[in-house]
Amino acid sequence: MQKSTTLVGQSTAFLDAIERASRAAALTRPVLVIGERGTGKELIAERLHHLSPRWDGPLVTLNCAALPENLIDAELFGYETGAFTGAQKSRAGRFEDADGGTLFLDEIGTLSPAAQERLLRVVEYGELTRLGSNKPVQVDVRVVGATNEDLPAMVDKGRFRADLLDRLSFEVITLPPLRVRAEDIMILAEHFARRMAMEIGWMEWPGFAPEAKKALKAYPWPGNIRELKNAVERAVYRWADPLTPIADIPFDPFESPWRPKTSVSSRVPDLVSEVKAVAGEVMPASKYDCESVADLRAAVAEYERDILAAALARCRYNQRETATQLKLSYDQLRHCLRRHGMLEKMPAATA
Repeated sequence: MQKSTTLVGQSTAFLDAIERASRAAALTRPVLVIGERGTGKELIAERLHHLSPRWDGPLVTLNCAALPENLIDAELFGYETGAFTGAQKSRAGRFEDADGGTLFLDEIGTLSPAAQERLLRVVEYGELTRLGSNKPVQVDVRVVGATNEDLPAMVDKGRFRADLLDRLSFEVITLPPLRVRAEDIMILAEHFARRMAMEIGWMEWPGFAPEAKKALKAYPWPGNIRELKNAVERAVYRWADPLTPIADIPFDPFESPWRPKTSVSSRVPDLVSEVKAVAGEVMPASKYDCESVADLRAAVAEYERDILAAALARCRYNQRETATQLKLSYDQLRHCLRRHGMLEKMPAATA
């Protein structure tokens, strides 16, 4: 893991989280870092490692969500030659790589039940077994897990092991979202902007115009610090005049008058709803379940017959009035009725 930035801020909620991380760093117990995306969970993991007695040991990271379930065991615990197809030589896992240091497991809530069980044993006993081997391997690793999930709620739903959560939650550091760190928004914006200005060769930093500051403070930042960093750096590099304060913050990089419209495939559920809404005026919605249609022509024919029957009943079987309501000519209506075998069974028109 490479240190990408520093922890910046002065809000009380932020400083409380940093203080808790700093105190927990001195111990070798597991720590969970909880927070929304973009709140800096990986930076807290770095702090926990670099302020710990293990600071000169390895800091190894694994994004548990980035690997398919059938590979996560091999990545975490290693494997021996022939353990599975393609295992041509033995390989140490991330736990062995992190021996004497810290293993940061990002998105830990996505681990499969089998991986959770094996992880529990390593955390509890400091012992693992490579895939394809019966020989236990002792490791000395501090585990730091991170997630944006509610792990206790996952335990209640049977998606996360309660005993593993007990072992990992010696200390839990919950990071505040940026929207509750109002006093930190401009501090962070200035920090990222100055670094970007230096990167693109500006001689000095002109600052933000009042309207830009107002926009930065008013934006809700659903992507938190990561989104703020991208927006500010984008604003700096797009600004044409390095001598005047930046007045425009492009929050949405996709915004464009030529932005492609929503694809047809993604609108299928909406279109189905629209069709059902229209059809519901003349027929029971439950009778026309689009997902169960096996014969399109038969389904369309049945739909057309029901529309004709409903329109005729509404017009008291007056064919000319029915044709007018359905925007058909009299001959077109008669042709439709004949095609569906309805003409011969037509009741007499009523007044």
